[in-house]
Amino acid sequence: MNRTSANQRVTVTVASIGIATLLLAGCSRGASEGTGGDTPVSSPGITDTSITFGITSPLTGNAAGVGNCAVDGAVAYFEAKNAEGGVEFGDGKTRTVELKAYDDAYDPQRALANFQQMVADDLFGAAFSLGTPTNRAWREAAIAEEFPQVLLQTGDPIFSDREQSPWQLGLLPIYQQEGEAFGRLLADSTENHRVAVLYQNDDFGRGYVDGFKTAIEGADNVEIVKEIGYEASATEVAAQITDLASTDADIFFNAMSSLAPLVIGSLQQAAQVGWTPSWFLPSTSASPAAFLTPSGVADAFPGIYTTASSQNAGSPDFQSSEEGKVFLDALAEHTKQDGVPGFPQCVWSWIGASVLEQAFMAMEAPTRESFMEALRSIEGFDAPFLLPGGAIATTVDGLPAMGGIVVQQFNGTGFTPVEALQ
Repeated sequence: MNRTSANQRVTVTVASIGIATLLLAGCSRGASEGTGGDTPVSSPGITDTSITFGITSPLTGNAAGVGNCAVDGAVAYFEAKNAEGGVEFGDGKTRTVELKAYDDAYDPQRALANFQQMVADDLFGAAFSLGTPTNRAWREAAIAEEFPQVLLQTGDPIFSDREQSPWQLGLLPIYQQEGEAFGRLLADSTENHRVAVLYQNDDFGRGYVDGFKTAIEGADNVEIVKEIGYEASATEVAAQITDLASTDADIFFNAMSSLAPLVIGSLQQAAQVGWTPSWFLPSTSASPAAFLTPSGVADAFPGIYTTASSQNAGSPDFQSSEEGKVFLDALAEHTKQDGVPGFPQCVWSWIGASVLEQAFMAMEAPTRESFMEALRSIEGFDAPFLLPGGAIATTVDGLPAMGGIVVQQFNGTGFTPVEALQ
C-alpha cells in the first residue's frame, strides 16, 4: 500500500490541470464504454490480476489519527485477502486489491488535487475517503469523470442520493439519523430539558442539528436555548463554550467533528467554567481512548452520549472474539497501528472493505459501470462488527450502506447502550 503526499507531486498550473483532466476524462470514459463486441473493454485501474483503488484522507495534521484509521482498516483487510491469493470477482478472475493512500490533511483543495492525481495514476476508483468537506470538494469532478467515489466515511446524505451523486455511495449512517436518535431520547424523557447547541458551520454540523430538531419538533419538554456555530478551521472553541455555559442548559448538543484538540478542549473548558450538562457527541468524536479519557474531565459530567452502528474495538468482548482477533492481527501485521485502535474509523473501514469485496464478487465485467451496478445490489449482507439488526443494504436510494444505530452512554471505559436518558 502506498501513501502519497500532495506536496510531493509535480506542480502544474490550474489551466494545465483543467486541460489534462478533460483529456483524461475523455480517455477513461471511452475505455469503459466497450467496442460493441461481446467483451467489454476494461476501465482504467483493473487488469486480469489486480484492481487499484485510491483513498484521500488526512494522514497528517490534527485529523491524522482518524485519517490514518480510515485507511488502515481497509489496508489490513485487503492485505490479508491478498496473502490468501486475492478476491474472486464476478467475471471468474481472481485479483489482488491494491490501495493507494493520498494525504489531504483535511484540506478540500488538497483532496481535489488528490483526485486529479488518482485519475493521472489510472486508478479504478476511490473508497473509504474521510471527511465531508474533503469529499465534497471532488464529488462533481468524479461525476464528470464517471469515477467511483464510494463507501465514504462521511454521513453527508448527498453521497447516497443517486440522482445528485450517480457515482457515489456513503458508508456511514447519515448525520441526520444520529442527531434524530438523540433528539428522540430527549423527547421521550419524562424531564424538561434546556439544550445548548454548538455546531461545526458546514454540512456536517448542520446535518446533526437538523436531525435533532426534527426529532424534538412538537416535544413540549425540550427547548433549545442557544445555538452557536464555529468554523471547521478553528483551533479552539473556548469562547463559544463559555458563552453557552451562561445559559445553564442541562444538555449540551456538541455537533463537532473528530479534531482532537477541539473535542478535548471543549470538555476541559466546560469543566473549567463549572458547566456540567449531559453531552451528546457524534460517533466520529466520542472515542474513549482518543478524546474522553485524555480530557481528564469526562467524569465531571452526569452523562456523555453518542450513537453507534458498529462494535467498539476497545471492548473486551470485541478483542476476545474470533473476528476481533483476526482484525487486530491484520492491523498489527499490515499497518503501523500500535495495539487496539483508539478511533472507530479503523473498524468502519474494515467493514467498508468487506462491502467492497461483496461488490467485486458480483461485478461481471471489468468496468466501472459493472462495479457500480454490483455495489448497489447488496442486500442483507451480515458484515463483520455490525450491531444486531445492522445488516448492510445498498439498494435504497438516499441511504448509505450502514444503517442501524443505537444511542450509547459512556461508562468510564467504554459505552453502554441506553433506552432512556440517565
